[in-house]
Amino acid sequence: MHDLTRCVHHPAVDVQGFASLAVATHRASTIVYPDGAAFAARRHRGFDGYTYGLHGTPTTRTLEAQLTALHGGVRTVLVPSGQAAMMLVFLTFLMPGDKVLIPDTVYPPVRSVCEAYLRPRGIDYAAYDPLIGADIADLIDERTRLVWIESPGSGSMEVQDVPAIIKAAKARNALVGCDNTWATPLLFKPLAHGADFACEALTKYVGGHSDLLLGSISVADIALRQRMKEVLRDLGIGVSPDECALALRGIETMGVRLAHMGRVSEDFASRLTGSRVIEAVLHPALPSCPGHTLWKRDMGRSSGVFSILLKPCDPSVLEAALTSLKVFAIGASWGGTRSLIAPMAIAQDRTVTPWTHPGPVLRISIGLEDVEDLWTDLNALLTRLERADARDA
Repeated sequence: MHDLTRCVHHPAVDVQGFASLAVATHRASTIVYPDGAAFAARRHRGFDGYTYGLHGTPTTRTLEAQLTALHGGVRTVLVPSGQAAMMLVFLTFLMPGDKVLIPDTVYPPVRSVCEAYLRPRGIDYAAYDPLIGADIADLIDERTRLVWIESPGSGSMEVQDVPAIIKAAKARNALVGCDNTWATPLLFKPLAHGADFACEALTKYVGGHSDLLLGSISVADIALRQRMKEVLRDLGIGVSPDECALALRGIETMGVRLAHMGRVSEDFASRLTGSRVIEAVLHPALPSCPGHTLWKRDMGRSSGVFSILLKPCDPSVLEAALTSLKVFAIGASWGGTRSLIAPMAIAQDRTVTPWTHPGPVLRISIGLEDVEDLWTDLNALLTRLERADARDA
């Protein structure tokens, strides 16, 4: 064998006695076959087999299997982001003439896709009050193919009556999908309540370190998975084994991180109710939060994300107060080790239940910093706002 061939062909090494707790990162574009017959019959391997790197490696399969087990499903599909997870469901199962119902509190890009992409292609949508519960039955007509749920709602944190909505949708043969990113399967399992799709942005709590983009759709019916995989294959969409390896590492500590962040978020939410510059604290664990009794019934525990509704204030004062933060970072996304705070624009994204509060909304994501350092930082921001409010009084 010549040197150039030796450069390309890796030598076999003895792996006997090697065992690691880490999941190996298997990277591949080409999958090789033992003989010509196996290659000719590769289509018979199906989506659980290995045919081409785009469709999965043992690394991606491990993450799929772990998420499937956590959700109590039969299969999980991985996509490049949380938004992609939701859109894969929409684009796979909605056809011209169909309609999808979305909560008025839905993640804004979902509404944007419905308005700017689906509707011009003959797929209609309608927004509904997230607190509608079983009365959603009145909105489900013969064209309604999919009912979408997001609980708690983006920014304003309303908790939906997921079992009641699913029951009403199923009675009319509509599919149900749930964005479960806030709760993760550790706090809530949509499939156990009859949902067809449990979607998550693995970017958030599964990844846990603000360094990957990944999404997932877990299902209880393998036929649904089959159809989504066919769409991904035809569109040429796959995920990186390296991203999956990061998610596999992050998921090992998700339980500990989520429990800590949830306790701190509940503690801070309770403390913040006493501030004179805060109109309301939007946290499902507070009795004042819309849907609190549903949260208590269906979840009972919290993740680290909640919002505060400030009383009207000078935008320049708020900007200066945010800029002065020492521990909290200002940024979108959440679920990582760093605590984040971000102003939210809610009114522009409501069409069913108008957002009438004039003050700004700040979304808070609790990380893993020392609790007192976080509280000191947050309290300093509120103190600056209180001083400005006193001067204006």
